[in-house]
Formats: sequence, structure tokens, C-alpha cells
Amino acid sequence: MADVSEVVQRSMNINEKLGPRLVAAAEQNAILRIGWTNAGDPVPKNGELGLCPALPDGARLRALGVLGSWVASFGKGGSFTLQGDAGSYLGAANQGTTVVCERMAGHFVGYRMASGNITVMDGCGDDAGAEITGGHLFIRGAAGARIGGGMEDGLIVVHGDVGPDPGAGMKGGRIVVNGRCPSPPPGVLLRPLSKKELAEINALLEDESMHVPSDAVCLTPQEGLHVERSGFSVSSDDLSSVGLTSDAQQLRPYQTVDTVALIGLSEEVQSLALPLPLMPCLASGETMTPLKKADEAIHTVLNRHPALVMENPRAVDVLLVGRQNLTEMADALSQAGGFAIDLEAFPPMDAEQLDGLLVALRSMATEHAPAVLIDAIGRVQALHARAAHHGLDLAIARIEDGSGVSEAAALPLTGRSKKEHLAGETTQTGFLLGFAASGHDLAVLVASGVDIVSCAAPMADTEDIAYWLQGTQEDLANELRRIGLTSIDMLERKHLRALNHETAAVSGLRLAGYERPLPHWFAR
Repeated sequence: MADVSEVVQRSMNINEKLGPRLVAAAEQNAILRIGWTNAGDPVPKNGELGLCPALPDGARLRALGVLGSWVASFGKGGSFTLQGDAGSYLGAANQGTTVVCERMAGHFVGYRMASGNITVMDGCGDDAGAEITGGHLFIRGAAGARIGGGMEDGLIVVHGDVGPDPGAGMKGGRIVVNGRCPSPPPGVLLRPLSKKELAEINALLEDESMHVPSDAVCLTPQEGLHVERSGFSVSSDDLSSVGLTSDAQQLRPYQTVDTVALIGLSEEVQSLALPLPLMPCLASGETMTPLKKADEAIHTVLNRHPALVMENPRAVDVLLVGRQNLTEMADALSQAGGFAIDLEAFPPMDAEQLDGLLVALRSMATEHAPAVLIDAIGRVQALHARAAHHGLDLAIARIEDGSGVSEAAALPLTGRSKKEHLAGETTQTGFLLGFAASGHDLAVLVASGVDIVSCAAPMADTEDIAYWLQGTQEDLANELRRIGLTSIDMLERKHLRALNHETAAVSGLRLAGYERPLPHWFAR
């Protein structure tokens, strides 16, 4: 059996070779084949994943074999036909590609699809058509649980039995079932098809054997009460209760200190340089683009500073990959300097499914772009283990995860996990804070072993963000000068002091005055 890294590398190589050939083949109206030799002899693929992302309009591909997850995802047009089985997330985030799987498919077929057509000829797993916003999904054979879960629009047709909870949480669209259908969950209406609907749906199906009979049933969302979400509970603490101290002589106020941090320590990665270990989290990269008439100093500060953005990334920005912007990846990733996968925004993925997503994203991103993984602080151990296993460059723990865990309590959680899972690795650690970080906060976190900090900017105006970044860098430099350090790389845990008993109790830091951790931190 092939090693996982070998499968990933094979998949990357196939995508790399396909890239320049797709446009040429589309212009010549030619079909590209995967799984056959040049002489036409079959050599079926076995386990390759993340193949053929972002197919352009006019491209035609045919594959042979058993493929893994995230195949033909992020498509923008063209067609993809698989003579064999597919793994999970087949045709995910589709935007116009026609995908045909001639045998079985795994879970989450067509996840977050916006347009296009996906046909599966021999049944599929759970959550097919989950959260789709448009397009058509046709399934012959049995479908698993929660088909069409959370869908907002579009059409799903199943010629076969469906599993429990069909249409759970659906907000729009239709699910047509020609087979046994269990009682739908609350909020979903089971009804017969009208003659007009029947004619309309069958007109979409060129294959008469896939036509829907008049006794098929239709699932649609039922009107109900709309309840506003209250959101997660947040941390009730910050880092003001942690002090910085040193017995070294303070530096002169004009002395230069090093505050630069890097994202990506591996020699195989094109590192991103940050003037300070802070990456603002913004909705759009355009917020970091100053007007031409702005002062040159503002241009200098913003143009060199990476940000974590949801859309319109600059060449230095890290693009956040989540459910809301999944269909924009094909165009946006090539513009960004790196990408970050927010695991909380996706259904739970196993190692193979995450590998498939990484292959697809890396194939669309710029070469050697750093990759980041984000998850809740409550799952920091699993986050670090997965980041190391998949060779990611940075693992960021989101503090505001609904647990209410404070920043001070997160320090030992992260430190222990880093020592256990990331010792000797090139994977860096990060925090995503629920408040705008100050220079003091950055110094405390770096001293505790955190490499990169991300947080929302305290203001939305472009020029104000420039002043905030510059002021934070000066504050950080002043903190370093005060404790006699010439670089943030010299910060260590020994420089930290808990300023009150509660902080010392949850963080394990030395209590100021007592000058050592509280006794319970030594107990087994």
C-alpha cells in the first residue's frame, strides 16, 4: 500500500502537469485522460485525491480508477467524468462544471455547490448536497443520511432510498426522492410533485432512464419562526494581568530592536515576513490598500504587512478558507501569499479528506505558499498533531471558541501541546484573539511560545489601521527595550510574571513577589 505522502505527491504532480494542458485542450476541443497510457492502455488510478480543481470553461477530462476526496472541486466550467469510485467532497464548491461519477461516491457530494450539474450513478454516502446554494445533483442508487442538509437553493434528485433526516436544516431548494423516504425532521415539508414541477425537472434530464415518475415525493423547507443566534460566550480576561520583567539593563530609547517574524520556516516554503508578529484579521484585503494620495509612510506600513483576509487578498496576504467564500477560491487563491483553512467552518474531516482539500488548494495557490490551519483552543492538541502530520506551516488556536477559556489559561494548554506534538517540527504556533492586541500582549504571547498572533483591527479605516500597526510595533519595541532585549526571539517564559493569584493559578506562571509558580503546578 502506498504511503500517504506518496499519494499526495502523485496527486500534486498530476495537477501540475494538467494545468498548462487544460487551456490548450479546451481550445482544441480535446479530451484529456487520466488513468490511461499514451497508447490508450488502462492504468487505473488508486487513491489520488484533490485532482482537477478549478476546471476552466471548455475543459474536458475523463479519469479511470478509484479516486480520493475533493476531486473536481471548485470547478468553473467544463466537464469531468470518472469511470470508477470517488471519495468525499466530489464536485465541492462547484460553479458550473458538469461532473459525472459512473460508480459510487463518498460523503458530502457537491458540498457548497453554487451551480453546475453533478451525477452519481451508483449511490453515495451521507450529507450529499449539503449547504448547496444552487445547481443540480442527480443520484441513482441509495443516498445516506441528511441529504440536502442545510441547502439554500438548487435541486437534488434521488432515484433510490435515502437515509434518516433528509433535508435537515434546509432553507430553500427542493429534494426529489423516487424511493423510500423516512419522515423528514422538523422544519421540512414532504409533499407530492405538481405536474408543472415534474415536467420542469424531467426537462433537465437528457437520460430518459433518469426521469422522475409522478409518484415521487418532494422535500421543501417549511416556514417557521426565525430566531437570531446569540453567538458564543467569550473570554472574560485579557493579558493585562501578565507582566514582563528581566534583570538585564534596559536599552537606550533610540536603540534598534528586532520585531520581525516569519510565517513559514521550512526551506520548501516561500516565507511571509511580518514587521511584527501580528496579522490583522480583516474582511477584505482592499482595506489594507491605501489611496494613492495617502502619505508615503502609510503606503510603506500597509504594503509590507500581511493580513488574514476573507476576500480580495494582496500578494502578501493569507486567504482564510471557510464555508462562506469557498466558491471564490479558484480566483482568489492565485492572488494571495498563503492560505488558512478554518476547520470550524467545515464539517469534521478525517486525514484523507484534509489531504484532499490541501492538494486542491495548493494546486490553485501560488507555488510554495505557506499553509495555515485554524481550530478552537479546546482542540489545540488535535490541531497541533494534525498540522504536524500534514506538514502545515502554522497552527492557529482560536481563543474565542465558546468555551470561555481565558488567554492566560490557554498559555499552558498551548505550551504542553507544542512540546508534545511540534518539538523538532517546522510548524509554528499562533493565537487568534478576541480583542485587538497591544505591544504588551504580543510580547507576552511570544515569550510564552506563540509565534504569530492574529486579531481583528480596532478600527475599519485604512489609514487608522496603519497608525495602529505602527503604534503597536513601537509599543512592542519599547517593551523589549525596557527589559533589555534586542530581539523578540530572545523573549522566554522566564520573563513572564502573573500579577495576581488567579492568573498564576490558571497559567502556571511565576507569581510576582512569590517568584515561582503556585504549588499545585508541581503536583502530579
